[in-house]
Amino acid sequence: MKIVFLGSGEFGLPTLRKLSEDHTISGVVTQPDRPAGRSRRPTPTPIGAWAEESLPVVALFKPENVNEQSVMDQIRALDSDAWVIIAFGQKLSGPLIKDRFAVNLHASLLPRWRGAAPINHAILAGDAETGNTVITIADRMDAGRILAQSRRVIHPTTTASELHDLLSNDGPPLVEQVLRQHAESALSPEMQDESAVTRAGKLKKEHGWVDFTDSAENCRRRINGLSAWPGVGVLFRSEPLRLLRANTPSGNSDEDPGSIVDSASGLVACRGAGLLQLLEVQPPGKRVMAWKDYAHGRHVQAGEKLIGGRAC
Repeated sequence: MKIVFLGSGEFGLPTLRKLSEDHTISGVVTQPDRPAGRSRRPTPTPIGAWAEESLPVVALFKPENVNEQSVMDQIRALDSDAWVIIAFGQKLSGPLIKDRFAVNLHASLLPRWRGAAPINHAILAGDAETGNTVITIADRMDAGRILAQSRRVIHPTTTASELHDLLSNDGPPLVEQVLRQHAESALSPEMQDESAVTRAGKLKKEHGWVDFTDSAENCRRRINGLSAWPGVGVLFRSEPLRLLRANTPSGNSDEDPGSIVDSASGLVACRGAGLLQLLEVQPPGKRVMAWKDYAHGRHVQAGEKLIGGRAC
């Protein structure tokens, strides 16, 4: 098939790679280069960078506004059988996708978690599973008809960054399934249940906190659900420390919330006598490391305290 691909983030890379192997890519549309890093040099999106290197003869568009008339004319002029949209970052207008078979890969089991951060919110809410959904394009965000879904269990110590990569790699076969069924006229679109919709709002840096006066379970969800970005920050010995992976073992403690109960295993007291186990942390300017290595290198003692909360 001849495919036009619209995407920007890393989530769509495995699917674009697979499509380029099995089909003809007629064009790639991505967000414009943006300043990044300390130098603030214009940097292409992950999709843009890969396309420039791996698909040099394919038309590559980086519009500020994909719905501007001249841009629409150029993209619609591309010879195509289907458009695949993954984490593109701009709303597609009706005139742009009119008379086109256009599908979107979304990282949740829609209608649960419509919005910008579905992977994070699935962990934050304590969902036992999540997955991917391929939908048609609708006027409202992520409200299109469901064409196919895949499922994946969320384990207690899985972080959002890990789940991102797992779901990203689950994308290619699901998109290929939809394209194959489209070619065979075998698709059976299903309307979403609007009564079951939940929202996954965009995350910001200021969301990166945890409060040990909350339950151990909620602390675990927050640490894993915000790892690696924005990352949960606390203070230890008056210095910042990022918490990147945690678990909730059995047991309890009557220590004050935030107190280190067992320094070797990373057990921390939370509200209601629950225990949180820190598994991975990152000191400022250092690599991510196992808690046991951090504790050993800094001679952490039971009874010392981690200070959490929004102020951190």
